[in-house]
Amino acid sequence: MTRLGAPPLPEGFVAFVKRDCPTCELVEGVLADIADRTNITVYTQDDPNFPSGLNNLVDDNDLFFSWHHEIETVPTLLRVTSVGETSRVVGWDRAIWEEFTGLQNLGSDIASFRPGCGSLSVDPNLAGYLEAKFSGSSLIGRRIEFAALEDSHEAMFNRGWTDGLPVIAPTEERVLAMLAGTKRLPSEVIASVPPDLAACTVEKIAINAVMAGCKPEYLPIVLAAVEAICNETFNMHGLLATTMPHAPVLVVNGPIAEQIGMNSGGNAFGQGNRANSTIGRAVQLVVRNVGGGRPGEVDRAALGSPAKVGFCFAEREADSPWEPISTMYGFPKGTNTVLAFPGESPHNITDQISRDPESLARTFAVNLLGIQHTKLVLGFDAILAVTPDHSRIFAEADWSRQRLTDRIVELTIRPGKDLVRGANGIAEGVSADFQELELPKFRQGGLHIVHCGGGAGLFSAIIGGWVNGDMGSTPVCVEITP
Repeated sequence: MTRLGAPPLPEGFVAFVKRDCPTCELVEGVLADIADRTNITVYTQDDPNFPSGLNNLVDDNDLFFSWHHEIETVPTLLRVTSVGETSRVVGWDRAIWEEFTGLQNLGSDIASFRPGCGSLSVDPNLAGYLEAKFSGSSLIGRRIEFAALEDSHEAMFNRGWTDGLPVIAPTEERVLAMLAGTKRLPSEVIASVPPDLAACTVEKIAINAVMAGCKPEYLPIVLAAVEAICNETFNMHGLLATTMPHAPVLVVNGPIAEQIGMNSGGNAFGQGNRANSTIGRAVQLVVRNVGGGRPGEVDRAALGSPAKVGFCFAEREADSPWEPISTMYGFPKGTNTVLAFPGESPHNITDQISRDPESLARTFAVNLLGIQHTKLVLGFDAILAVTPDHSRIFAEADWSRQRLTDRIVELTIRPGKDLVRGANGIAEGVSADFQELELPKFRQGGLHIVHCGGGAGLFSAIIGGWVNGDMGSTPVCVEITP
């Protein structure tokens, strides 16, 4: 029951106590009695003069010995031999102490039993600090000291580490706590982050997750999301360098979403949910702080969008009429995944009258035509976010996701003569080479239908994609591992 590298304890009996413990005060005389009859060393956590009158009294005010020997309760009495600790008892129980020490008539004038108190070494207010101080941390990130009068929030902003909003200082204590959220080693390289193609370890991602405000249980999703956006087919470098407003949009599937409290329902794209808000933000901070992707430098967006701060939500699977969107990428239902989609801000669709799937599909189709430009086709993927009030219409008619997708694709096929440059008095459009063709709005697999949003409200939404394919980006779905 000791941590690696624990300092040796003296042979004989060893006790750990603190004055701020009624049980420790109760057994003060018992410890003196044991000291008179055999060899005992007492480590005291909060008062170097308690218990009084003992020769072998060790001040453990910094909790070095208590932490290393995993003292959870005081008083704790240990038996130590040349090979180290052999046994221990916690709290005060006269019969057990007498058997443990081989001494009779211990504390005959006090109560025979009292539970102990929590050791200071496991105090929630100190546990993280002690872990950082004594664990022999393997963290290799460069430490930066701020001046005593320097405001940490302003200092981090002035150093260019933030997205314009305040961030949480990534102290060693906080980073170690964040790393407890994954089984992966801090030194493991997850990805090379564009645009600098800097090697990004679990530790570096944990640092940015702290800054973003994540909880440790969010870290596996952040790790998977970084892996997804740094995939060559996602082309994060191109997404940064484009003058278009797009950024990674993260869709989480699987039990983990509910386990960490993600929002897939009302206001799923909005504020108020810590997991949704901070996971997306953490990924963006990794791109900024590790990869060097800063606005006005490599990030050349003409307008940008809120997605560049962070855009993450969970799919509403529990009452969805369809399989999770992750199954589109070959993952079985129930797998924890994150889909990285190069998207822009959502555009609302209102249809409060349609009650049959054909009418509603036509509403979706006519709105989807407008992504980027009604005359530009095949070049832009999209997420169609369907809310429960709309999905119910398809469920009652037994329309699968694939059937809805196929119908939308069919409805968005248009003659090339209406799409070429100059047609309908609009200079924008496709090349004249497509004049005689029938052209669909989306490439095969380019339309992603996701179920999410509030249980009331006949609205859905479109998240338009960036240029797809070799010249742009392909969405990437990655399994989330602990």
